Amino acid sequence: MKPLQGIRVLDLSRVLAGPYCTALLADLGAEVIKLEPPAGDDYRHIGPFKDGESALFTLNNRGKQSLVLDLKDPADLALAKAIAARVDVVVENFRPGVAARLGLGAEALRAENPRLVYCSISGFGQQGPFRDLPAYDLVVQAMSGLMAGTGEEGGAPLKTGESMADLIAGLFGSWAVMAALVNRNATGQGATLDVAMYDALFSMLTTSHALHLYAGQLPQRVGNRHPLSTPFGCFATQDGQVVIAVLNPRQFATLATLIGAPEAAGDPRFASDESRTAHEPDLKRLIESWSRRLTTEEAVAALADAGLPAAPIWDIAQAAGNEHALTRGLVSRLPHPVLGLAPTVGQPVRFDAEKPVAETSAPRLGGDRAAILRAFGLEETA
Repeated sequence: MKPLQGIRVLDLSRVLAGPYCTALLADLGAEVIKLEPPAGDDYRHIGPFKDGESALFTLNNRGKQSLVLDLKDPADLALAKAIAARVDVVVENFRPGVAARLGLGAEALRAENPRLVYCSISGFGQQGPFRDLPAYDLVVQAMSGLMAGTGEEGGAPLKTGESMADLIAGLFGSWAVMAALVNRNATGQGATLDVAMYDALFSMLTTSHALHLYAGQLPQRVGNRHPLSTPFGCFATQDGQVVIAVLNPRQFATLATLIGAPEAAGDPRFASDESRTAHEPDLKRLIESWSRRLTTEEAVAALADAGLPAAPIWDIAQAAGNEHALTRGLVSRLPHPVLGLAPTVGQPVRFDAEKPVAETSAPRLGGDRAAILRAFGLEETA
């Protein structure tokens, strides 16, 4: 199933948030034309590299065609506008105001193409006091509240390992584009979408909002533990660590029996999430008196047999190479003009048991110019 087949997207974005958005659209069947400056998207120049090709660029630009245009050149700018007049969707992540100054803003393009869905992705949105602040993922993580609540107890604030502000904004961008296309089917009208990395990341901090908005508390850094539930975190084994997640009294009673301490379920120190959290060091020692006698594999198996959520801590190679991941097709290989079959990780959702993924890997810089111009009937304009 390719639910976006027949939808044309002009991708004016670069680096991560915008390209991730349009890669998701390409996975679902959209035809994505990636407009690049003569030097290419910045991600083409960031490693790791294989045979001269950036892995980051390759992963986040699957399924696209590349057209090189210099938007400072009047002829190239006119060509970009001509393509925008013929597509269904434009995605851009210029700093606010830049697209409008080029004549590629939502107002100008939708005046020519009223059915256009125009999606802007930026750090802080198109309006507001922070609109013009330069924003990379780290800046947004720092200001959103995420970093303040992330890290070891008593330690410094930490960012997440991946660029979650970029990725979540890209995900919301693709979600909003598809919702706007559904609305267009009903009304005949396009839409102007304003996706801010700040807003997107802030919206995801549900536990922090529960503590702040309802309990009047600021989230505290608790490492791998849950701020509201215990036991929930990492526990030492003979050869490493096991993660255990207990979120209700029934699960805790099951755990207490499993570790040979059924009386713990009736201990006042452990009678509720609040009391277990208050006495977390005591509870951790009790659990580890059991888990340290087992290997990680043995501990996980015992917990799973008891119906308790638990897991080893895997690196990315283990996560990608295990039998379940292979069965689910988490990594696929797509034809690439230099790399042959290039590994990629596409969108994760299955439609009627099939997982749509882009049909090709990332394009060569400017490698599709002739085909793009021909498809849009713009040979003479070039």
